[in-house]
Amino acid sequence: MSQHHEARRAAIEAAEIGPGRAQPLGATLDGDGVNFSLYSEHATRVDLLLFAHYEDLAPTRVIPLDPERHRSYHFWHCHLSGLTKGQVYAYRVDGPRRTKDSGTFFNPRKVLIDPYARANVNSLWDRTRAIGTEDNCAYSMRSMVVDLAGYDWEGDEPLRTPLADTVIYELHVGGLTASPSSRVVHPGTFSGVVEKIPYLKELGVTAVELLPIFDFDERQVLRIGPNGAPLYNYWGYDPFGFFAPHTGYCSDPCECTHITEFRDMVKALHRAGIEVILDVVFNHTSEGNENGPVISFRGQANEVYYHLWPQDRRHYMDFTGCGNAINANHPAVAKFIIECLEYWVTEHHVDGFRFDLASELSRGAGGYEMDVPPVLWGIELSGILSESKIIAEPWDGGGLYQVGRFPGKRWAQWNGPYRDDVRRFVRGDAGLVGTVATRLGGSPDLFGKDGELPTNSVNFITCHDGFTLNDLVSYNDKHNWANGEADADGAHENFSWNCGVEGPSDSADVERLRVRQIKNHAAVLLLSRGVPMLLAGDEFRNSQGGNNNAYCQHNETAWLDWDQAEKETEVRDFFRNMIALRRRFRAVREARFFSGRTNARGLPDVTWHGTRLEQPGWDDPQARVLALTLAGFDGDPDLHVILNMFHLGLDFELPSIDGHRWARLVDTAQGAGEDVLAPGAEAPVHGHTFHAQGRSVVVLAALPDEGGTRP
Repeated sequence: MSQHHEARRAAIEAAEIGPGRAQPLGATLDGDGVNFSLYSEHATRVDLLLFAHYEDLAPTRVIPLDPERHRSYHFWHCHLSGLTKGQVYAYRVDGPRRTKDSGTFFNPRKVLIDPYARANVNSLWDRTRAIGTEDNCAYSMRSMVVDLAGYDWEGDEPLRTPLADTVIYELHVGGLTASPSSRVVHPGTFSGVVEKIPYLKELGVTAVELLPIFDFDERQVLRIGPNGAPLYNYWGYDPFGFFAPHTGYCSDPCECTHITEFRDMVKALHRAGIEVILDVVFNHTSEGNENGPVISFRGQANEVYYHLWPQDRRHYMDFTGCGNAINANHPAVAKFIIECLEYWVTEHHVDGFRFDLASELSRGAGGYEMDVPPVLWGIELSGILSESKIIAEPWDGGGLYQVGRFPGKRWAQWNGPYRDDVRRFVRGDAGLVGTVATRLGGSPDLFGKDGELPTNSVNFITCHDGFTLNDLVSYNDKHNWANGEADADGAHENFSWNCGVEGPSDSADVERLRVRQIKNHAAVLLLSRGVPMLLAGDEFRNSQGGNNNAYCQHNETAWLDWDQAEKETEVRDFFRNMIALRRRFRAVREARFFSGRTNARGLPDVTWHGTRLEQPGWDDPQARVLALTLAGFDGDPDLHVILNMFHLGLDFELPSIDGHRWARLVDTAQGAGEDVLAPGAEAPVHGHTFHAQGRSVVVLAALPDEGGTRP
């Protein structure tokens, strides 16, 4: 036994027990020791377990909490003097087992982690031992006391980048650098993200949206793959520790580095001008249905935390597809969620949150949709969260779909219709020009009716859930056989087009077309009003081999291939240059809908065209082209955008603007170095028409005509 271990054991044995405080929940250091507090309304017994070392098979000391002294209504609490940071602890909780009527699920033979724990350790964890009736202490997870004070933020604060100026880059913390091709010192960790900051800064994104970093069970074997290898929970959409950074993303988690490593990452990203948005999962937990493990919530207040069937409360309602659904609008659960979010903002300087399956959070008792869900309005109205970005995935797994009608006003929403409409238009589907015009303008049909803004729309073509952008233009069908579900999982309709060959191709013509289609998607996205979101790796043609549901692929299938980034410089540079162009021109990122207001030159904010001026073909079922003139305000030039998704080149009439001439800024049909031209190197356009090649996007700028001629 180490000297440190012996000292910890001595401190545990010598600790004096005080009554403690009900608030705050969790384990809180003070000048004299640690205050422990746990919520459990119907518990009849709570034992606090203290371990001298995180791998001790049995606790050094068990402290039964006296309900006369250590209970205040719903809360069980005590104070232990002399304990310090790094103290490992857990609970056993007992109570009534009338589960059919009450929904309680107490089992004193199971060791429970603290829902408010700031860190957990799982080196002994065996998920199967947390199921059933046997004692699992020797195989349990444990929580760890964390000291939140003393970290040097060096003046760091959340960046508060306006949504209109935001470009989001969605990434998986592990998958960003897990591949040896990343060449980082600590692959697959928060520290690995820090090593890639120079790349992110050069790309020009303003925010990273991190797939779940709350502690989850990465050892959970979901099934055995067709090749006989186990398939694990990779994405992390199955949390158990909502206040704790994921153990697997720490370079040295057993030394209680969770908090420091996460904070170091946030601080480094902020120094580079990049915000941190967390993808948070408050719709379900890792405990699954009635056959799942007892980890935390189930053993403390099962009847409170989960939606249970009223006719038999032993069984779980499931609006998530993951076995259970969190009862988010119960007051105690709403308190938990809001305090969790406020914690990440105040203690870790997080800039915002994206809520997975957020519509589940609008369900009340019995699972029905609420008109005014307390937890969602509590998030929106929280003073601490008032400057944080809040982004909803406005649907859930139970069929509730709330795009454009999500409760509240300042919630941004993942715009699923944008994704589908733009995918169909770019692949060449006819008759969509009116719909695409609406999407380019910030989707006023969805967000313009009740005083919302284009920035309520998070526009995306791809995300973690579905094809990568390269696979979107390389596969007509998903290829998910490696997931072990007979290719039945994942979206069946992807609105993709393989450009003539399914999968990888040696044809130079096919490859050129795929590159152009990738550019077309990126150009449309970055020319649309709203908040653009990019999927990490799309800018260098990262592929998952046609797998559109890589949730269980903790391997090269889902990891980013950084050798590919060095190879695909043309596409990577196009993304970087288009992000810079978006930053230059307010007309494409204005935080207001088109209204007809005119600029100093008398141009309305938008004028729609087809191949002929002011004839956009709204009612033409065969139309595959759209053009628009965007008025520049406050000294910005006017822009003219041509979207030709027809397979042949076409001539587009150009509007005349007195005292100005048109010059080409963007043409996706051009190769490297010519597809996006730098300021001052714009190519002049001669005549009154522009020939746009088939399947291309063109952007022209009206520059002052020093010679006095008109275009």
